[in-house]
Amino acid sequence: MASYNRVIVIGNVTRAPQLKFLSNGNAVCDLGLAVNDRRKGTDGQWVEEVTWLDVTFFGKQAETANEYLVKGDPVLVEGRLKLDQWGDKDGGKRSKLKVVGERLQLLGSKAQREEATTEAPAEQPH
Repeated sequence: MASYNRVIVIGNVTRAPQLKFLSNGNAVCDLGLAVNDRRKGTDGQWVEEVTWLDVTFFGKQAETANEYLVKGDPVLVEGRLKLDQWGDKDGGKRSKLKVVGERLQLLGSKAQREEATTEAPAEQPH
């Protein structure tokens, strides 16, 4: 049976990228992405729906994401879906679907991204 695993999403970065390096020196960058959808509900009213995604980049793309992306930035991500599975401390099985990013495209001009960064209010500690 043939299969095809590609995803292209456009959304906004929800948290600052987190860059780390594997023991072999390869870069890995994790970030969150919010993808908005607007559709008409059964009652005819517009419904806004947000899908929250975790995205992981590797190698040069990871370094680029960490260098240029900040919370709130619009971005296009192309990649593939991956299901992570693990056991929790109570012995239950957990899973999460995420995007392994293979292509990253910054959206908006550099000036717009810089303006959004300087105008963003500081986060309050919890």
